[in-house]
Amino acid sequence: MSQLTDIVLPVDNAEGTTSVVAAWFKQVGDRVAVNEPLLELSTDKVTVEIASPTDGVLHEILRQVDESVQPGEVVGRVAVGGAVVAVEVAETGTTDRAGRTGRTDRADSEGSAMQLSPAVRRLLDQHGLEASQVDGTGRGGRVTAEDVERVAASRTTKPISADSAPPLSLRPTSHPPSGIPSRMVPHSQMRKGIAAHMVHSVAIAPHVTTVFDADLSRVLLHRERNRAEAEARGAKLTLTAYFVRATVQALQAVPEVNSRWHDDALELFEDCNVGVATALDDGGLIVPVIREAQTLDLIGIAERLSDLTSRARAGALTPADVQRGTFTISNHGVSGSIIATPIIINQPQSAILGIGRMEKRVVVAQSYTHEITEIRPMLYVTLTIDHRVLDGFLANKFLTEWVKTIQEWE
Repeated sequence: MSQLTDIVLPVDNAEGTTSVVAAWFKQVGDRVAVNEPLLELSTDKVTVEIASPTDGVLHEILRQVDESVQPGEVVGRVAVGGAVVAVEVAETGTTDRAGRTGRTDRADSEGSAMQLSPAVRRLLDQHGLEASQVDGTGRGGRVTAEDVERVAASRTTKPISADSAPPLSLRPTSHPPSGIPSRMVPHSQMRKGIAAHMVHSVAIAPHVTTVFDADLSRVLLHRERNRAEAEARGAKLTLTAYFVRATVQALQAVPEVNSRWHDDALELFEDCNVGVATALDDGGLIVPVIREAQTLDLIGIAERLSDLTSRARAGALTPADVQRGTFTISNHGVSGSIIATPIIINQPQSAILGIGRMEKRVVVAQSYTHEITEIRPMLYVTLTIDHRVLDGFLANKFLTEWVKTIQEWE
């Protein structure tokens, strides 16, 4: 009898999130090689592939697509060595004569190279699409659920054949019970995870927001003078890089903001691991983390930021890229808003910084002898705090330091 090896999920695939099985790339009875991708996990943050622990044959699948899983859980088994005497699937699965779970004629006809997951095949059917119409962004060009949803959202409305029509629950309805024409759009796993994370944060932490404004005149002058040097080092000197550097300065001045609440104590972090919320093209949101930002100069932060945001939008982040954050910046001004409050805290952190759109405003300035009005580049900045951890005095002290760093940039 063949020796069985467990397929165990890593214990650090993504902190603070619920993982689900997004796809199995192999079916029961398929040969696998050590380190070959076997399945894909999805969370509200990243999608990560789990590799085979050994050479052999996929013997058993214990968790099906769309089932929730936990770090360290056994999701399947590989038979080491030769052929499997008898292949099985979990009771929730279905098996055909070849011992494969949920395999459709359509997927077989498109070839194993497509490696379409059940969730992707379901979305293709719902939207009347063929896999050849979708550019895959997954590893090896595989089509993901987000790829299908992106293409479906960009298509103009066109007649759907009876064979490819979505189920009744997803079709546009002329006379629903509410009397309003509507259609149902399934939530992505990322959107479900974000929703759960936000509800959890609001439920456990009393949110309070304080608002300051900041003059960017000196930052803009500094960026103009140092842009060429940054580009020579391969970095794009964005305003966000300045905001991260000012954040590090403020976190070091008020370490209580860089913390995590525990029932018996407040954990103060020595490293400033600053997450920067990044909007994705499909409407999702992800927070890549600049680790140990206190050790980086401005251009170093710009380099790290450029790498993380570009990989985030390409779907190429690893679990490590979104872990161990101690503080988060939401630069919502890049999408046009002047102020947003409250911004929901990224649990289990203690606060979140919100940065609005820069705009030219008339301000009152003090000359040597009298007050004058000037037009300056200004923005609103907010700090939303967990009121269990921080009070208004510390929140204002943090923003005072942040604004001072920005307005007195050397």
